Amino acid sequence: MKALGRVSVLALCAMAAAPASAQLARKPSYYQQQNQPQPEGPAAQLVPRPAVPSSLPALRSQGDFDTLARVYDAGTPMQLAHVLFVIDRQAKPARMYYIDTPRYQLHVRFLRDTRLTPNTIKREIDRNYLVPDRRFLFGTLSWQQNIGTFTYEFWEGDRLTAPLLRQADAQIKASFFGPVKFKTNSTLHERVAKETGLDYVSQEALIREQPYMPMNLGTATGRVRIVDEAASANALNALLPDDIAVLRQVPIGLPPVAGVLTERPSTALSHVNLLAKGWGIPNAYVRDAATVLKEHAGQWVALKVAASGYQVRRLTPEEIAALPPRAVRTASTGATPGGAKAIKPDLRETRLLPLASLRARNSAQCGTKAANLGAMQAAHIPGTSVPDGFCIPFAHYDRFMRSNGLADRIARMQQQPGFASDPQLRQKALAQLRDEIVQWPVDAATAAAWRAAWQAQLGGGGVFVRSSSNSEDLPSFSGAGLYTTMPNVKTGDALEVAVKKVWASVFNPEAWEARSAAGFGAESVLMGVFVQTAIDSTNAGVMITRDPFDAGHPHVTYISAKRGIGIRVVEGKRVAEQVMYSSWSKAIQVLSRSAEETSLQLDKDGGVKEVPVEAGRNVLTDELVVRLANVGAAVKRTFNAVDQDIEWATVGDRIVLLQARPYVERRR
Repeated sequence: MKALGRVSVLALCAMAAAPASAQLARKPSYYQQQNQPQPEGPAAQLVPRPAVPSSLPALRSQGDFDTLARVYDAGTPMQLAHVLFVIDRQAKPARMYYIDTPRYQLHVRFLRDTRLTPNTIKREIDRNYLVPDRRFLFGTLSWQQNIGTFTYEFWEGDRLTAPLLRQADAQIKASFFGPVKFKTNSTLHERVAKETGLDYVSQEALIREQPYMPMNLGTATGRVRIVDEAASANALNALLPDDIAVLRQVPIGLPPVAGVLTERPSTALSHVNLLAKGWGIPNAYVRDAATVLKEHAGQWVALKVAASGYQVRRLTPEEIAALPPRAVRTASTGATPGGAKAIKPDLRETRLLPLASLRARNSAQCGTKAANLGAMQAAHIPGTSVPDGFCIPFAHYDRFMRSNGLADRIARMQQQPGFASDPQLRQKALAQLRDEIVQWPVDAATAAAWRAAWQAQLGGGGVFVRSSSNSEDLPSFSGAGLYTTMPNVKTGDALEVAVKKVWASVFNPEAWEARSAAGFGAESVLMGVFVQTAIDSTNAGVMITRDPFDAGHPHVTYISAKRGIGIRVVEGKRVAEQVMYSSWSKAIQVLSRSAEETSLQLDKDGGVKEVPVEAGRNVLTDELVVRLANVGAAVKRTFNAVDQDIEWATVGDRIVLLQARPYVERRR
């Protein structure tokens, strides 16, 4: 075990960043004095170092710190200078060891090589993280560039107690030359800090200060397009597949682009980031991105988004001339044409299928979303439920569209001059088609069947009318946020209109563009509809059954949450509450708490309404986080151990499952 816990979640999530131009308020290290990069790993053994003691009992100057410090990602926005320390509580009095960290990058190596203890068996070492009567305290002291102070911390899974923290705090402050604060790495650490009355720095507070946050790593070549904060949806949809979009807000949807930089932080599960992951394009938060990149506006650049920072390089005239034609570049966004395949529909099934009958095999009649809901209900995951509902199969959509000549209308639309090349003309044509679809009449017998099922199975109460197409929730294409959901529909007439609006959302501009980029032909897409009992949730959110920032951590569950109905959890307009739970360390790490001042609740007259909420109240308790993580693991097992993107809600103490789709991530 490491005290830094993967350099804490800050480095893991690329959230311990600082401006590349920021200078450490300290004397340059030996390597900086020699104008050399700080070596790491095996390279550290190749660069001569002055003779350095294995440890010091105190750091009485900046020079002492520099002598023993190791620097992660030196010279980048992620730079983190730190020194490991060990407190031997058995010594009388307790003894402090500040460790030569480039030499001993793990506490146990220091114990072994210095023979401080003859017993370095793993279970005995682990006791020093887990029990109150431990011999050693293992920690890390770091310089936090963004807040201009030193902090000390312990591994996220350290079962720290108030007496242990008091002892560590006293020992460090008595042996260190400057002011230093305790940095919490878990909700347990926060509770212990509050119990001791110590002034501390939370992980969440540090994250808020970050000027850079990579959401999806990768590289791209494109033309920089800055979209103003007040830009309309039309301006967003006018973006081209070879644009690198610089966004002053985080929009709900986005057409396919080559890369994304935003001025506002968002969550790993915002629609924009899910689209970026599905397309395999770089996406990052960059503070003041529009100002920083103003000089590149309209210019062709190469963009690289890495964990340690981002790079933008202006292309040379020769490189621009060598770029492939736009048609080829367009095809390279996400999957190549023909690379993604919609589910082959079974149009023989015309019955309305109740949730209880749906299984994976019904994807061909009702879409993966509806089929997965049936599979989750059939799994009988303890402590969960799935709101009842029924599926309107693809056959109803197909019959309706055929009777109104949809194929001919699409063909004529695509033949309009400029349709393929002019995004704004395309948006206008698609909007006209959607309006027409909603106006077309539904066969009387079909509409009557919908109403009868709604009354008989769901009691005629409020329902959510949801998309379940054959081109979403696929292993290679998420389709998150592309289609329309109609919330809390309460009358038979409204139900008919809602179904047609969901059908028409096949031609939402963002859906059209995303499918085109992924290689879906317009004629291959059919829309199933799931009519589901509306619930007035206490909290709602989304979780991923692995670490979305690092695929190497399958034991981590990422959870995003807001109060009330979860429609806005993935919009990204306000940062949701975000936590990560590790089934290995048993630690809960807070990335952000909810910034919401209102929540959505069901309106008695239909639809939803916005109501004020208590500011500053946490959405997620530790107990709920652990329960959700366990439920997520059960859902993952239900779908053959494939990592899942799960939509959930709570009603009182009950966890309600609303959706599960494969977690899709591609990188260029």
